[in-house]
Amino acid sequence: MNKVIKVSIYAAAFASMLALPSLVSILPGVEFGKAHAETKTKRVPALREKVYSQLARAQKLADDGDIVGGLAALDTVKGRMNSMNAYEVAMMYNFYGFIYYNQNQLDKAIASFEQVIAQDAIPESLALTTTFSLAQLAMANEQYNKVIDYLKQWDAINTQPKSDNYFVLKSQAYYQMKDYKNALENINVAIGLTEAKNEVPNENWLVLQRALYYSMNQPKDVVKVLEKMVKLYNKPMYWVQLGGMYGEIGEEKKQLAILESAYQQGFIQSKSDYQQLSQAYLMSGVPYKAAALYAKGLQANVVENNAKNNAFVAEAFAQAKEYGKATNYFIAAAKASEHGKYDQRLAEIYITLEKFEEAADAVRAALNKGGLDSEANAYVALGMAQFSLQNFDASILAFEQAEKHVRSQKLAQQWIKYVKNEKLHSETLKTALL
Repeated sequence: MNKVIKVSIYAAAFASMLALPSLVSILPGVEFGKAHAETKTKRVPALREKVYSQLARAQKLADDGDIVGGLAALDTVKGRMNSMNAYEVAMMYNFYGFIYYNQNQLDKAIASFEQVIAQDAIPESLALTTTFSLAQLAMANEQYNKVIDYLKQWDAINTQPKSDNYFVLKSQAYYQMKDYKNALENINVAIGLTEAKNEVPNENWLVLQRALYYSMNQPKDVVKVLEKMVKLYNKPMYWVQLGGMYGEIGEEKKQLAILESAYQQGFIQSKSDYQQLSQAYLMSGVPYKAAALYAKGLQANVVENNAKNNAFVAEAFAQAKEYGKATNYFIAAAKASEHGKYDQRLAEIYITLEKFEEAADAVRAALNKGGLDSEANAYVALGMAQFSLQNFDASILAFEQAEKHVRSQKLAQQWIKYVKNEKLHSETLKTALL
């Protein structure tokens, strides 16, 4: 009896950061008991039922979880390979490849599928699907040069228009080989084919396209891709990345607009997000918003509560002339730091606020800790604070220390002269009042 039986088709997706396309059917639908004629010149022999029944037995054992039994059944078939025609041999190796693939033994699966296409008398459809599957398996096995080789073999026998998946796979292989030019050409073709059909490209294709433009230092093209991704997928990371790229190409107004829009949608979530928007505020001349946003990040424990981050908030508040708010964050920064730089900045803020005793204490703390960028400036600040407290002698001593530094020597000398005059004037006034 010449019955027709279809073998089940197994498809699987390879997982990777580039989201490889699904593996094409490893076991294509095959009609047993019928001869297969090639579309060109050669003729495909029949897959005889006695061979099929043995292959089907191996298939069932594997499907039932008995992999060892399935392989043993195939080994039995292989032992009679001399009596089998080329198509039967190809199908036997196809079953081997299927089992090995499902066991994640990719090297053995590849070797088996190579034996499939090594047979001359097989249907063109089987040759095509198996060769493409080999390219995908090579990709999963990180054999990127072999991916390109298999695709070249596939090209040699394919007569139909290429699908977008072909160009994606080729692009991914070239990307892994760091051949960004060829990778970009292929992913652009894949995306173009999809968009020509008014379909939305696979998100991971755009991720790859964006990465390639970035690797090739083409930031304006990165922006175009991200603009499309924001529109199509509306994911927080794409909004933030687009904001960053606007900044990179000098579009600060667009950067701030896109990041503010992201913030309003609740997309500003990570430490780096807070940093980027806060910096955008500063660069756009809105220091108060920069300080308020970063302070919010500190309070929410999104931004680490350390000296550097507290100092950022303090400096932003200082730029906004919110000196009272700035002092609290400089105090926190100073407490968390071993050097005296933040104590020195705190002293300068106290002088602005005319809190001279606090300023003098902060300068002394800064000098005790050390590690200052400009010790001379610290002594100048101390001299100013002591002068404002009418501690003239202490003020002169501080300015004399500042005078020892070349950069502040002239300023210190002027202050010393001025303080001495004020001291003399004060003493003269006191004498006159006695």
